[in-house]
Amino acid sequence: MGWLPWPVLPKRRWPAIRFKDKRAITQDEHARILQNENNLEMRSFLQCCWHIGGSQSDMAQLKAEDVDWESNVISFFRAKTGTAQIIHVGAGLAEVLKDLPGQGPLFPRLAAMDEKHRASLFQRCCRRLKITGISLHSYRYAWAERAKVAGMPERFAQEALGHNSKAVHRAYAKRAQMKIPSLEQYEENAAIKPASNP
Repeated sequence: MGWLPWPVLPKRRWPAIRFKDKRAITQDEHARILQNENNLEMRSFLQCCWHIGGSQSDMAQLKAEDVDWESNVISFFRAKTGTAQIIHVGAGLAEVLKDLPGQGPLFPRLAAMDEKHRASLFQRCCRRLKITGISLHSYRYAWAERAKVAGMPERFAQEALGHNSKAVHRAYAKRAQMKIPSLEQYEENAAIKPASNP
């Protein structure tokens, strides 16, 4: 109500906000979680997160109608941005999708849950295995890092993750360790012969 002539604590005196360090889930951690997960629906859900890199809300809301087997793509609208995502289905993802319902929600029980409940189920599993520092969002970091290491062009990875900003994608992939191949390897793969000197 303006009774105080100045703030009780000036803004510059507030302690600095420190965010927790975010990291990707490793392939080993993912494999251990899958091995320990007895719920088939949750296991398939985590495998979709690994292959698609989608947010947990988007993955939980996937429907059988989102999968186009003729074109071999899965498409959905991101809940956060409303943008359309169209992702080609690889062999690993196809293996997971074929065992899911043929119509309606792919994960009926998980789709009905609040995202906090899904997150707590995942954290419970991590605690049993003594895995720390990851959340369901870590699957997005993992996908971005895997894409970078595999040499996927950044614009393709951005499109797949649904980001408009290069800065956002770089933040996701900041921990990826790149092994840069030699120019000779690129030339061999592209079947380009270097110009010979006369």
